[in-house]
Amino acid sequence: MSNLPRDTEAALFAALSEPLHALARRGEVRRYRKNTLLIEEGDHGDTLYLILAGRLRSYASGDKGREITYGVYGPGEYLGEMSLDGGPRSANVITLEASTCAVITRTTLLQHLAERPEFAFELIGKVIRRARAATLSAKQLALNDVYGRLVLVLNALAVAQPDGTRLIEERVTHQALSNRLGCSREMVSRLMKDLESGGYLQPLPRQWLLRRPLPARW
Repeated sequence: MSNLPRDTEAALFAALSEPLHALARRGEVRRYRKNTLLIEEGDHGDTLYLILAGRLRSYASGDKGREITYGVYGPGEYLGEMSLDGGPRSANVITLEASTCAVITRTTLLQHLAERPEFAFELIGKVIRRARAATLSAKQLALNDVYGRLVLVLNALAVAQPDGTRLIEERVTHQALSNRLGCSREMVSRLMKDLESGGYLQPLPRQWLLRRPLPARW
């Protein structure tokens, strides 16, 4: 059941692809405040969260409070599928902003697969893409220094502009970058400051502007 107005819920569902729309209809629509921990690493759970609005962050944390971000996900994505085999959760998931999700239990998902077996290919494809992303991330951590990893992230986030510059639409924080790179915030701050001083990077009120191509080495 959902406590959302019908027109609001209909708009959220309308943005989903047809296979996800059918699955979301079987779930319970819930709203969450910013910084709500939905999934905790190591716990056993049988729920999948299909994002209708907002953004969720998947991450792991170490003994000393250090974190590494696996990914940030928005509407049309879903998280929690890795634990549907009955194993423990492999990561933490937290809301980055007020979010709305369709929460689907393992039993509900199995019923959906029995009626629409083609959805199994969607689910398998998602798991494969996540595994590939994890492999690439591990490769980047192993083969690149911090600056090299920073360049990869900034280039991936940047969108080309007509004047030849590139724009990162959301001014991601130094802490968020350090979580993605697996290094300290101080290291990221120093490198970003160097790029600003070199005329490569310009901070805007809510965005980052890449004025020219970032050098491969620093």
